[in-house]
Amino acid sequence: MEFDIKMYEDKMDKTLSNLQEEYVSIRAGRANPHILDKIQVDYYGTPSPLQSVANISVPEARMIQIQPWESSLIKEIERAIIASDLGLTPANDGKMIRLVFPELTEDRRKELVKDVKKKGENAKIAVRNIRRDANDAVKKQNKANEISDDEQKQLEDRIQKLTDKYIAKVDEAVESKSTEVMTV
Repeated sequence: MEFDIKMYEDKMDKTLSNLQEEYVSIRAGRANPHILDKIQVDYYGTPSPLQSVANISVPEARMIQIQPWESSLIKEIERAIIASDLGLTPANDGKMIRLVFPELTEDRRKELVKDVKKKGENAKIAVRNIRRDANDAVKKQNKANEISDDEQKQLEDRIQKLTDKYIAKVDEAVESKSTEVMTV
């Protein structure tokens, strides 16, 4: 029976992808329509993603414009944005909603960097948990005499190298996003 290290690599890859998706929603003073990705709007009793009920555009660097397909949805969209944790106040002119991004203060930037680092640390913990699961699986195979002690050592070394690679990628992502947030 061959040990499948690829499965654990895929899990680590998913962890890194999740971290990058979380980072998209952290705003760095510039308008990014992806911060609205998780917002659900009540569309005739059905929670629907905002993108499926409105056209979202970025006419200026610090503004997102939301134009609903149906004008009756304006109040619902406004309510959903206020209820979210974006910290933005929607401006409604009856036809569309504008979200204006204020200039970030130094303190707010530092708070965002702390959040970036916390998310990065959680991703590292997830990668280490995957390493632990992989090592446990290797030990189990060794106990069942499916692999030799030498093979166990080689696999554990490969798993550690894989873990180091993904921890470095997480550090890179944290550094990159921190720099982006601190850039005025």
